[in-house]
Amino acid sequence: MEHRGLKYSGFKVIKEALTGHKGWKPVWRTPKPREEYDVVIVGGGGHGLATAYYLAKEFGITNVAVLEKGWIGSGNVGRNTTIVRSNYLLPGNEPFYEFSMKLWENLEQDFNYNAMVSQRGILNLFHNDAGRDAYARRGNAMILAGADAVLLDQDGVRQMYPCLDFENARFPIKGGLLQPRGGTVRHDAVAWGYARGADSRGVDIIQNCEVTGMVIENGICRGVETSQGTIKAKKIAVCVAGSSSRVMSMAGMRLPIESHVLQAFVSEGLKPILPGVVTFGAGHFYVSQSDKGGLVFGGDIDGYNSYAQRGNLPVVEDVCEGGMALMPMIGRARLLRMWGGVMDMSMDGSPFIDKTHIDGLYFNGGWCYGGFKATPASGWCYAHLLAKDKPHPVATEYRLDRFKRGAMIDEKGVGAQPNLH
Repeated sequence: MEHRGLKYSGFKVIKEALTGHKGWKPVWRTPKPREEYDVVIVGGGGHGLATAYYLAKEFGITNVAVLEKGWIGSGNVGRNTTIVRSNYLLPGNEPFYEFSMKLWENLEQDFNYNAMVSQRGILNLFHNDAGRDAYARRGNAMILAGADAVLLDQDGVRQMYPCLDFENARFPIKGGLLQPRGGTVRHDAVAWGYARGADSRGVDIIQNCEVTGMVIENGICRGVETSQGTIKAKKIAVCVAGSSSRVMSMAGMRLPIESHVLQAFVSEGLKPILPGVVTFGAGHFYVSQSDKGGLVFGGDIDGYNSYAQRGNLPVVEDVCEGGMALMPMIGRARLLRMWGGVMDMSMDGSPFIDKTHIDGLYFNGGWCYGGFKATPASGWCYAHLLAKDKPHPVATEYRLDRFKRGAMIDEKGVGAQPNLH
């Protein structure tokens, strides 16, 4: 049953400001789970909420429940560096991420919520001739796929970011690949906006509801066992990020995925120095500046398997070394806070959106570092798969059997080593 929530507008904000902010209501309900749904989505992160939203809005399927073991925003959707981009190389990836970028560009108008979408641009630096050639190739692939890309020389980069260390003896900055439409989005607001939009169309969002087992009868998945009882459904859609292997093992499946911790950091507030997002081409370091002035940055995963939302000090040191090599002026800035998200690292660094061999059971996962930027397209494509039982045209390569078929999507070209993706 559909119900409509509060419509946000500038006039509403002014009215509430003048009347003591007494008219605001919770942006989604707190329902009790029903016995049966058409679709149960396991995982209330960005991908699960986006799937529910597009199922209801685009495909008219509203008898849907989203099950979240914690609270909305407690997982990876609230534990990332907020970067969005579509600067991919391979044909199995680039159309998907460009589709996601187009959805980002209209997201706030679509679900009537301020997600702070800021297309401030993302610049990938290169430091030698090989890096320039690789980025020239990537930029050409992006343009052929309908994305935007500009290859900058050193002077072009210097005009945009004069604060960088261009004369570094080991890693001199020679230029960079710029995607002007890339940028950042407020991660928490994405979760809240999708949750509000799904709830307003009748979707039940059930928090503190952990899945403890699968109900499988004669090779068909009929529902899930949860901490709030058994919930039946015609289709079970799993998208639980770093917990993918644990949840799917309840159905007897072993995934080509490992779980690793990825740390992120925020510095104290600084005066404006970075207008966009910058990535270090000679190591793994990426940084942007928040509206509060803090530098938001990250680097490599910790390298060992873990389900803990925290990391270790060697990676902190490695990330800070990358930052110092790129912009040594930040050496005296103080670190304000740090956190960890659990990445489900696939063997080729690319994700899965596919039906499983068990009827009624579907899987979305293996997003590695790229889960947040994929949120809108992942939700849309997963909803398309659930509604029509066939993949969306931009997600046809994200199959679970691609390793068996020899059809890997190895974007970084480092083979079957999840720690290097």
